[in-house]
Amino acid sequence: MSHILLITSSPRVESYSTKVARSLAEKLATRAPDSTVVVRDLIREPLPHIDNSFVVARALPPENLTAVQRAALTVSDMLLKELFAADTIVIAAGMINFGIPSNLKAYIDYIVRPGVTFKYGENGPEGLIKGKKLYLVLARGGVYTRGPMQQLNFQDPYLRTTLGFIGLSDSEVITVEGVAFGPEAAERAVRAALEQVSAIAA
Repeated sequence: MSHILLITSSPRVESYSTKVARSLAEKLATRAPDSTVVVRDLIREPLPHIDNSFVVARALPPENLTAVQRAALTVSDMLLKELFAADTIVIAAGMINFGIPSNLKAYIDYIVRPGVTFKYGENGPEGLIKGKKLYLVLARGGVYTRGPMQQLNFQDPYLRTTLGFIGLSDSEVITVEGVAFGPEAAERAVRAALEQVSAIAA
């Protein structure tokens, strides 16, 4: 049995990243009987951005929280419950201004919590989310894996670094790039990504 968490964040109705990520989650689910797929759609269910109450509350012991601060942690607690319950996490994101969508950034702000998903010890920071597989399905209008635009790619470097910081270091990236170069280029990019999905799920 496998628990898969699918997180989608693209503002596009016809999203390449969402299409490929859904295919991956569905194929992974068929590999084990009684598998479950939980979908966290950050467009249909947008998260509020973090505020002062949350920033202060996440550093306080539970017994010192006010009612307002406790409420500020509710969203984070819900997201973390989903995350810790999953064996596999699939995140779909389109590139927005060389980075990730703001709704996905808000999600990450809620799950990076001291004492919950990371801690500092004698050897420095330690991620506390262990034993999970992470897949990043990333769509881009241009080509950023090579060539002159590579230095402007702050999408997967940010995601790998931040999610690796909390323990999600076993990660694999599936790219759907060059989709802005016309319908044929987009079709080729999606086909190549779906071939990679099939190989992963085989």
